[in-house]
Amino acid sequence: MLNKLRRKFIAIAMLSVSIVLIAIVGTINIANYITTNQALDARLSLIADNGGTFPDMTPGDSGKKLEPKTDQPPAMNDLQKHGISQESPFDTRYFTVTIASDGTVESVDTGKIASISAGTAELWKKGKKKGFFADYKYFATDSDGTTMYVFLNCQREISTIRTYVLTSVGTGALGLVIVFVMIYFFSGKVLKPVSESYEKQKRFITDASHEIKTPLTIIDANTEVIEMMEGENEWTQSTRKQIARLTSLTEKLVFLSRMDEEGTKLEKVSFSLSDAVLDTAEGFRSVAKTKGKQFEINVAEHVEYIGDEKNIRQMISLLLDNAMKYSSEQGIIRIALKTSGKNKIITVWNTTDQIEKGKLDMLFERFYRMDASHNSRTGGFGIGLSVVYAIVKAHKGKISAKSEDGKSILFTVVL
Repeated sequence: MLNKLRRKFIAIAMLSVSIVLIAIVGTINIANYITTNQALDARLSLIADNGGTFPDMTPGDSGKKLEPKTDQPPAMNDLQKHGISQESPFDTRYFTVTIASDGTVESVDTGKIASISAGTAELWKKGKKKGFFADYKYFATDSDGTTMYVFLNCQREISTIRTYVLTSVGTGALGLVIVFVMIYFFSGKVLKPVSESYEKQKRFITDASHEIKTPLTIIDANTEVIEMMEGENEWTQSTRKQIARLTSLTEKLVFLSRMDEEGTKLEKVSFSLSDAVLDTAEGFRSVAKTKGKQFEINVAEHVEYIGDEKNIRQMISLLLDNAMKYSSEQGIIRIALKTSGKNKIITVWNTTDQIEKGKLDMLFERFYRMDASHNSRTGGFGIGLSVVYAIVKAHKGKISAKSEDGKSILFTVVL
């Protein structure tokens, strides 16, 4: 149980760290991509608006940078507005293709790129106005019945983005490994007090159970002697009833403690689940008849199952005992067994007094009582369903409880 708790703690911690790390890395990479893409769009727009070339930013005779003038083309001002370096015309590779209205190639300018020939460039005729093509980002602008495509080589930018993504993802993955090692190491220290407390609790339950059994045995023997000497009466009957209750409680506590231990092995064998359900249910017919309750059994034939037969029979008995105790007066109790694919489904349904609608899985919590006074009258400790839950989980099954109308309750076991 503690190892399972530790695994859950590590899993939750790692999931939380992973989500945060993915969000950070993703945000940074998306922001980097958007910034790079905006810079490429600014260059494309500038080249397209300037007729397929960069604005002339050649310094004058003094060697000083020329300041933009009011009569300069708008593209010149865009250079500064978009933060484009004046070195861009010298390190940007691009070419243009002008398409006439009839779809023929009117002109190709590959003067600013060496890795592509004019013949190849003529084949790059696009229907879309902008997008990516291989390592190029293109942008189209219409003018005087022609369409000019500007193809900007962004191999360097793509390589940078790819490297940035791989580096950040790799660093994040390495960080996750380091975090996992740290969490795994420190989780043992964090859960150590819980482990010690849990071990003390199990030891206390086991020791207390053994200590209680001895006086119960003596009380039972003394009661038997009294009955032999003075005869049975209401007081001895009450004493025997309380002895049976305490004996049942200690047995269930010891059982739960044993089921909680790591590595508890069940004696799994192949047996007839149909016979197990039917035999156990038949034993409750007389109980139902005595209490004036209607008892219905619907068990599919020849259903085989591999599991601990003793525990399965105990589970069925506890579910039926719970139904007998808490069903309404002159109520109805139904138990059924059916198959669904590879699953074996056992259902126990009974009418009951007013109960909360919806899922009632809290009933499987130890010592849980929905109505303390009602539990007191029925003699329950609120631990029987906890034993049922432990048996089902030990068989890797599922169990649920729900009420559709607030006047009945359905327990469903899937094995």
